Amino acid sequence: MPDSIPQAERLLNLVIALVNTTAPMTKEQVRSSVAGYDDGASTEAFDRKFERDKDILRDLGVPVVTVTAAAHGDEVGYRIDTDAYALPALQLSAAQLGVLTLAAEFWNDQTLRGDASRALTKLRVVGDTPAEADAVAGLAPRVHPAGPALAPLLDAAHDRQVVAFTYRAASTGEVLTRHVEPWRLVASRGGWYLVGRDRDRDAPRVFRLSRITGRVRAVGERDAFAIPADVDPLALVTSVQRADARTAWLAIAPDRAGALRARAAAEPDQVPEGVVAPEGSDVVAVPYQRTSDLADEITGYTDAVVVLAPRTLRDAVVTRLRAAVVMGDRVGVGAPEADHG
Repeated sequence: MPDSIPQAERLLNLVIALVNTTAPMTKEQVRSSVAGYDDGASTEAFDRKFERDKDILRDLGVPVVTVTAAAHGDEVGYRIDTDAYALPALQLSAAQLGVLTLAAEFWNDQTLRGDASRALTKLRVVGDTPAEADAVAGLAPRVHPAGPALAPLLDAAHDRQVVAFTYRAASTGEVLTRHVEPWRLVASRGGWYLVGRDRDRDAPRVFRLSRITGRVRAVGERDAFAIPADVDPLALVTSVQRADARTAWLAIAPDRAGALRARAAAEPDQVPEGVVAPEGSDVVAVPYQRTSDLADEITGYTDAVVVLAPRTLRDAVVTRLRAAVVMGDRVGVGAPEADHG
């Protein structure tokens, strides 16, 4: 019989029970009072589940201890050693809180957005003045939403289970069913990627999650494959990105747009012929893949950034700025249009 409660939730219920119990809990008490164990399974099935969960918690560093009560017929009970489990007083500097803020921003529009937001709220209580963390506000990560494929792929990668999904190829637009051994999920340069072995092609492949159509299905048994020891998922993703990479030539006002400057190429190619930058600006070359994503980012800087090339990116930014002006006129703001001409 499958578990009616997910394993992660059952483990959390067990931790809460063993932390808050006033006396060691026996197996029968766990089975009858902790949600996730009272599913009508046989005694043998319960014992296997409980022993497995204890091992998982101990591997995670949760000190589950076994206590024998001689006064009760040597009955065995379980609790969590709260002294060993408690964390020391936490003090976060403004810089550390700023980094955690960036990490929470990373999960915007993702399945863990609510959890990340609640965790950050709690951490702000023990940190320095929250306003001091605003120094990193302009460096917020921009990651395209992973969509519904993220959660089942994470589960399949953890369980070493093959997945099947339909995928739209970037080069041809052809949509085919793929059967993949999911090795790793990588977030890089604004997108999510699955790295794994394509069983239909018998070779490592990189799949962008935004090109997965329909539902991701886990097929076959768990622990069905092993990840090669010499595989470098990030290197595989980088190689694919380099093949698709384009370069944006931007003129940036002094001391502005730090996030764009941080991504600029260290050794850019020659400035395209005919490109002339406004006087006093800094010319940088920024690698990118998605025109729409970079255009959205540049638009936020208004007149601090001017697109010099390519023309498609320049037009996309101008279109957004004009739309912003129209919207401003409708609501009575009357914001001036930045000069990208």
